Amino acid sequence: MSEYKRTALVLGAGGFIGSHMVKRLRAEGYWVRGVDLKHTEFSKSEAHEFVEGDLRDVRFVRECIQFKGYPGNFNANVPYQYIQPFDEIYQFAADMGGAGFIFTGENDADIMHNSASINLNVLEEVRKLNETFDGEVKEWTEANRPKLDQPTKIFYSSSACIYPEYAQEETNNPGLKENDAYPAAPDSEYGWEKLFSERLYFSYNRNHGIPVRVARYHNIFGPEGTWQGGREKAPAAICRKVAYLPEQGGGIEVWGDGLQTRSFLFIDECIEATRRLMDSDFMGPVNIGSEEMVTINQLVETAAKVAGKDVQKLHIDGPTGVRGRNSNNDLIREELGWDYSQTLEEGIAKTYAWILNEINRTQR
Repeated sequence: MSEYKRTALVLGAGGFIGSHMVKRLRAEGYWVRGVDLKHTEFSKSEAHEFVEGDLRDVRFVRECIQFKGYPGNFNANVPYQYIQPFDEIYQFAADMGGAGFIFTGENDADIMHNSASINLNVLEEVRKLNETFDGEVKEWTEANRPKLDQPTKIFYSSSACIYPEYAQEETNNPGLKENDAYPAAPDSEYGWEKLFSERLYFSYNRNHGIPVRVARYHNIFGPEGTWQGGREKAPAAICRKVAYLPEQGGGIEVWGDGLQTRSFLFIDECIEATRRLMDSDFMGPVNIGSEEMVTINQLVETAAKVAGKDVQKLHIDGPTGVRGRNSNNDLIREELGWDYSQTLEEGIAKTYAWILNEINRTQR
């Protein structure tokens, strides 16, 4: 039928992880449609077709999930009997950001409403399309379409923020296992929404047969991610602060005492693990993260070492989240044979170089 291996729809393709997933799928021979509120910020999207729109609008979602043939086809006027579902959907779209966005409390309603609306719309519209299509081109009406034999497989990106606050009160966190999620008590509305949506995806799997895969991401970072403006995460924020210092160094602000601990996973490793999950028979939920836990002070020291600068930490009040968080990768090693391979310093070196280049580019 086509030169392409399969078809994929990437929701949130204008964002950090979504844009990297588009590149990976293209490299694997997929035909890819990317969808987001905005285009990619730092480079042109590699999607075959990029559609800008609001996934909170159910009518827009209904159009997005319909594959109407090659080449770019979102606006094509195609008879209903020729519409096909995508082979795979990757759902990264969410209202999110770093600690400065999630933990202030000022954005809780938007985070809950926007992200939940997107997931509800996507699942319900996929259900409707799956249940009225069998994958063959026939002369039929919507009413008499037979049920699809191989419905669209959906990946949902959850987060380590779903884990309960009481399991993350010590800096020497031994690593969060997937079954540590309950009894539920996330420390933010962002975490509660992610946990709700995990249950939503598994409910649609049980009741409507939609194949789903769910991963809990642990602090993904790397080039082409948000690095300024208030929604950036700790690695990007620290790399930016260090990059702006003069060559001899200086001081940068660090929220809290800097002893809070986290693990951080480089973007390429995240994409590889996610693709392995999608190609497997394992639904999850499963951690995708690094087990190299460091303090935020050590994260600053790593960025300073990469930059070759003498950096002093100026501790100030600010949102810090839980005291200690680390990934336990036993399950993903067992089910998928995956483990992280890059050190934090290797990832920070690549991220710092990219952010420094962005600073130099914007100052020209």
